[in-house]
Amino acid sequence: MIVFDKPHALTDVPFHYCPGCTHGIVHRLVAEVIDELECEGRTVGIAPVGCSVFAYNYFNCDMIEAPHGRAPAVATGVKRANPENVVFTYQGDGDLAAIGTAETVHAAARGENITIIFINNAIYGMTGGQMAPTTLPGQVSTTSPYGRDPKIQGTPIRICEMLSTLDGTAYAERVSVDSVKNIKAAKKAIKKAFETQVAGKGFSIVEVLSTCPTNWGKTPEQALEWLRSDMMPYYPLGVYKDTTKEGE
Repeated sequence: MIVFDKPHALTDVPFHYCPGCTHGIVHRLVAEVIDELECEGRTVGIAPVGCSVFAYNYFNCDMIEAPHGRAPAVATGVKRANPENVVFTYQGDGDLAAIGTAETVHAAARGENITIIFINNAIYGMTGGQMAPTTLPGQVSTTSPYGRDPKIQGTPIRICEMLSTLDGTAYAERVSVDSVKNIKAAKKAIKKAFETQVAGKGFSIVEVLSTCPTNWGKTPEQALEWLRSDMMPYYPLGVYKDTTKEGE
């Protein structure tokens, strides 16, 4: 009896991510959901610029490479041209919350029937650890060597809270992949987001608090602890909007 196996929606290509990075966990969760919904043959993923730029190597579904920050715009075009397809983007915080802010906000405002998997690791991962829109106050990065100062660099953007105010957003939840319990909850949220799209309810997003040991200058174990002690209080987990429930 098989009790654990690789999802069919994942390829056999080894991940390129740094040791301790949780991108691989989220990839697996997305692939498991695609398998369970039996939609691999009609799923299209959008991979923009960032650490997940090679996501097209890891998913068995069709993948499109988008310019930096433009994944929601590309996803909009794919979904409108082929409404029967299941379309998702896989984006980091530098991509989604910085150069791609306009595309993200307006895709949600329009209620585009797409799903966004948003990886929030509070830093620019691929390009050397610069401060991101999600970098915490006081957090050290290559462009905030003395820690982020809100008086100079502003305050972090809370994406789920912001997008939940828009009428076009059908489902928004923030999760984490730092523990078995939270990984299970993350998968449930990702599946709910895909199901929201399949049901034609509108824009859905799952924000995943993730680690970046390399650019945080921490061991994998230390990175998980920092995520719990510093990130979670600033970015509380939970459902921020769910219009699929009765009465909403």
